[in-house]
Amino acid sequence: MVHESAAGPGTVTILSQTPFFARLTPDQLQRLAALGEVEDLAEGTPIYHLGDQARDLYVLVRGMVRLAIGDGVSSAGTGDILRRGDVFGWAAMTPSCSARIATARCVTPCSILKMRGEGLLALMEQDHTLGYRLMTQLTGLITSTLTAYACG
Repeated sequence: MVHESAAGPGTVTILSQTPFFARLTPDQLQRLAALGEVEDLAEGTPIYHLGDQARDLYVLVRGMVRLAIGDGVSSAGTGDILRRGDVFGWAAMTPSCSARIATARCVTPCSILKMRGEGLLALMEQDHTLGYRLMTQLTGLITSTLTAYACG
């Protein structure tokens, strides 16, 4: 269920309080906010599965999400627990990666900010400073995710 329209003042606030987007200007945050919508999801709701099309990037606004590399079934109790302010679904920002490599599911009732990957990529192409800042953040996010996975 969507409870906020795109580019609402709450969406800009969410982005400005999310470390992933912290180095962006107010104008850049406003343009990004126009791509997003906040959704409320019930406990247990799958956000995406291994192999799904990677269309959206997510910011966890409220609740907890379990992110498991792979299908998340064979190791249902494992995976990273994401909390408020965490960004996930980064494959939507990598044009060469069109499928999900993980499974994300709500552990508690959640609110998520869902942003269209194709819109993000278009903004990054139009504003190279925005693109550079987001790609720098994305590199750190991917590195930390893979390091955590490799360390168990």
